[in-house]
Amino acid sequence: MTKNRRTPLILLVLAAAIAISATTHDIFLMPEMFFMHKGDKLNLHLLIGDLFVKDAEIPYQPGKTSKFMLHNGSKKIDLKPMAKDSAAPVLSYEMNNSGQSLIEMTRSYEFSFTSRDAYADFLTNQGLDKLAEKVKNGNQFRVKEKYTRCLKTLVSVDDNDGNAYEKDLKQDFEFILKKNPYSRKYGDDMIAVLKFKDKPVGSASVGLYIKTTTGNVYTQTLTTNGDGEVVFNMSREGIYMLRSVRIEPTKDKDADYESWWTSYTFPFSSSDELPNTYKEFGFGNKH
Repeated sequence: MTKNRRTPLILLVLAAAIAISATTHDIFLMPEMFFMHKGDKLNLHLLIGDLFVKDAEIPYQPGKTSKFMLHNGSKKIDLKPMAKDSAAPVLSYEMNNSGQSLIEMTRSYEFSFTSRDAYADFLTNQGLDKLAEKVKNGNQFRVKEKYTRCLKTLVSVDDNDGNAYEKDLKQDFEFILKKNPYSRKYGDDMIAVLKFKDKPVGSASVGLYIKTTTGNVYTQTLTTNGDGEVVFNMSREGIYMLRSVRIEPTKDKDADYESWWTSYTFPFSSSDELPNTYKEFGFGNKH
């Protein structure tokens, strides 16, 4: 087989692999730099992986992206017209406004088919033991799931002022930071609220991942209180990611279960600078 004939096949296999892993792994936004200067390019990657380790990079898919926005102060910039189909990174955008910017992406719902046992194992891994038992005891051999992804990342340009970090974007499922991560010091606490359809979610499992410049990932499993809040300590410099999954049986005829996935990435550094995060933190080709 010639190289030109192999290329479409390779791309097809890669797309299939991403589609399969997308049903069980996190998807998150990763800027190449969290700390930028006016005129710098925001090169934004869309990554998929487990435990904050890159498994693959997802190119921009306009048909699967229902919302792609940048929030800076009162400014709202629609990024969809600027993103190019199949581009990786998904965005290369010149940052001309100082202060904090919050980028959001919502991916349109998709469907997956999973064997009963595999889906039950997945639910168990998410801490949903009762739901897993229900699936195991079911009669169906395959489970059809409908899933949606709600993503956020926070960057700054020249200074760290602003309140973008705490913007409530009314995503179906989202984290909202209650304190400014740029003003936190070693040992300070951070508070985040988890909301589902604009209401706080109590007793929800939340994953906290901290990736340091050594490439190590430190993980914690947290549980929201009755007000949907989780409290954690700013104990290490690096990139922080909050993630959570909500799964419910659905009454829709088009799926057995529906899930909502959310992730929020942001930096913590006492020096207000981090390396080129995409490569230096283990997300680039050098690792």
